[in-house]
Amino acid sequence: MSENKSVAVKKELVRQPATQKYGLYTFLRAACAFLMKWLVPVRFRHTERAQLEAPFIIIGNHLSMLDPVFLAVVVKKYQVAFMAKAELSKLGWFKYFALKMHAIFVNRHQSDMEAMRTSLRALKNGEVLGIFPEGTRHHEGLMEQQEAGAAMIALRSGVPMVPVYISGKLCPFRPVDCVVGEAIPMDDLREQGINKETCRLLMDRITARYAEMKAECDAR
Repeated sequence: MSENKSVAVKKELVRQPATQKYGLYTFLRAACAFLMKWLVPVRFRHTERAQLEAPFIIIGNHLSMLDPVFLAVVVKKYQVAFMAKAELSKLGWFKYFALKMHAIFVNRHQSDMEAMRTSLRALKNGEVLGIFPEGTRHHEGLMEQQEAGAAMIALRSGVPMVPVYISGKLCPFRPVDCVVGEAIPMDDLREQGINKETCRLLMDRITARYAEMKAECDAR
């Protein structure tokens, strides 16, 4: 009997692909979009750039734990499978909730081949993958310190990578800018081969693109 229970629990903790829409995700995204319009508010720009056909990768700079909300609201057609730090999977209730919300847990600051394979498989199956390349919340610099995983996944998968710049933390009645950039070109890098050098070059392009988007925001 106890063995049957353990099998049932194990089945419950399997990640739900983002291609299988989760009702709670849809509700929360709609609620957040409403609040971002009337309470925060958030000034969204160029959101049409995130309305690609899946699969694709959407990335963002990381300022707070609420940053995934920006990316989820920006991608209107699909639900996003976010990569989340493995430490959060130690919370049983959160792990169940996160897996239902399509999360892929990853060990940061080290090579997590299982997370890499899961991410590539998700993209191959038509999901939208959300990544914060900085790996943790940064308060200085902008995409100047990245983990190589996002670049490696983008190069290996062959799908577009769409950048989203978030100007600040969500705060009631204080405007925040959320700018969607053009997909970052990388076909030439893929032709050179997928290695540390091409990953570094792609990371440099990500840093440069974010500097451009920030400058565009600051100039307004």
